[in-house]
Amino acid sequence: QVQLVESGGGLVQAGGSLRLSCAASGGIFSNYATGWFRQAPGKEREFVAALSWSGYSTYYADSVKGRFTISKDNAKNTAYLQMNSLKPEDTAVYYCAAGRGPRGLSNYEADYWGQGTQVTVSA
Repeated sequence: QVQLVESGGGLVQAGGSLRLSCAASGGIFSNYATGWFRQAPGKEREFVAALSWSGYSTYYADSVKGRFTISKDNAKNTAYLQMNSLKPEDTAVYYCAAGRGPRGLSNYEADYWGQGTQVTVSA
């Protein structure tokens, strides 16, 4: 059974940075696309970023383009979301996911989900 475990969340001031990690069981990221989503209180879950299994294709939500970078290390079975220039509106629970392709993930088509990690950005 595939498990995705996020870490790296926390409290940061606006303008700061955080790097989220997503550790996967097995070599899933060698065969699956990986994605990040977030859900703020009272709001629906929204797509943030996705990366193809090859690592060559990326998709980003307009709200994070130029600030967030998705990456992965297949040898470590770990995906990352580097978040820079954080804003209070980035506050949310961030979820890692794996799916068949980055375009599908951008349409919320995920096969596996993590449990989430809280990111709080103070003004």
